[in-house]
Amino acid sequence: MPTVTIEEAQAKLPELIEQLGLGKEFIITRNSQPVAKLIRQLALPPQPIFGRGMGKVVIVAEDEEHLKDFEDYMP
Repeated sequence: MPTVTIEEAQAKLPELIEQLGLGKEFIITRNSQPVAKLIRQLALPPQPIFGRGMGKVVIVAEDEEHLKDFEDYMP
């Protein structure tokens, strides 16, 4: 794994991040001692937000009159 000093990491952070897209990792050092590891973070899949559709469905009738057309399909 390549190492960079903390000063280099501060100066070249955008370039280091671009190189991470290629699957590399970097060890950041201070006084020749490792202090951090810069790795690529995988994107998390989007999570559903419950209640997002609230108020978008309106029930017009509370009776079963609207189901008459589906009698052939119902048990």
